[in-house]
Amino acid sequence: MSAPHPIAPIRHGGNLLAAVKRYGRAEADWLDLSTGINPAGYPVPALPADVWQRLPQDDDGLSTLAAQVYGAPHALPVAGSQAAIRTLPTLLRPARVGIAALGYSEYAPAFAQAGHTVVLLDESDFTRDDLPGRVDHLVVVNPNNPTARLLPAEQLLRWHAQLETLIVDEAFIDSTTAPSLAAHTDRQGLVVLRSIGKFYGLAGIRCGFVLAAPDLLEALAHRLGHWTVSGPARAVARLALTDDAWHATTRAALGRQGQQLAMMLRDHGLAPVSQPLFSWVPNARAPALHEALARQGVWTRLFDAAGGCPPSLRLGLPPDHEPAWQRLDRALADALTTILT
Repeated sequence: MSAPHPIAPIRHGGNLLAAVKRYGRAEADWLDLSTGINPAGYPVPALPADVWQRLPQDDDGLSTLAAQVYGAPHALPVAGSQAAIRTLPTLLRPARVGIAALGYSEYAPAFAQAGHTVVLLDESDFTRDDLPGRVDHLVVVNPNNPTARLLPAEQLLRWHAQLETLIVDEAFIDSTTAPSLAAHTDRQGLVVLRSIGKFYGLAGIRCGFVLAAPDLLEALAHRLGHWTVSGPARAVARLALTDDAWHATTRAALGRQGQQLAMMLRDHGLAPVSQPLFSWVPNARAPALHEALARQGVWTRLFDAAGGCPPSLRLGLPPDHEPAWQRLDRALADALTTILT
């Protein structure tokens, strides 16, 4: 386990315009694999005019609907998980908080700014039964982004019983068959975050949900204030959450595409760790591979060595049509030839 450590800069995928400027290639000429967002997102229909003209209504039933869909006792809509990540630390007692050193980069600065002592965790720390005894609060992204680490629900519930607060970010769980902790969020000190951005491919509407005990949700709602989620976003979320047929079809398609991506990477001699929406490739040559792919117009997410892991790449899914898959296959072959010769 790492000691308290200076917080690294916040970095995200989806920064395609930076690649455009750096490499001088037009935006339309890139295969952007830098995020773990479903490239075939939910088909949003035209919305009624009053959705755009009326102030958002916090009592429109979206909270109840989300709780039902996720199987949780209570839910609070927020402007993406980001709103909760930035605000939740201010509602918790300042203490030691364990956060993966190789993971979503928003958590550590949010807790540090709220006066907590951030303890950066190696990936091996998440295999230790004694982890809860070393921190007071713990953040677990499940599955983890980018390492694809997936912890069993039973283990997380055991840890919760030994912690002051356990925050479980399930942004990527919709595309898997893994059990959620949503049903257990009436327990004090257990918080689950769910996202509309990844599985539904609707990152742009900035809508997510916090599942927790009522007192914490009330405090969070008070801190965030009214109208945190826009009217159009609330309307789209209602449609997406209740489209069971789309859920089933999409989960099957993403599972197939995720396996196809992992197989392609293995065929090129790489060793990916995969979830349906992305593959993570730890490799000492990751920076050179990232650069070689970028020069061919394939944009990936590069991670520095951290958490006991070497440098690595995360590749999201390409659009599910043959030319995109063929382009990625050729780019990998050419890039690997370039860095190995």
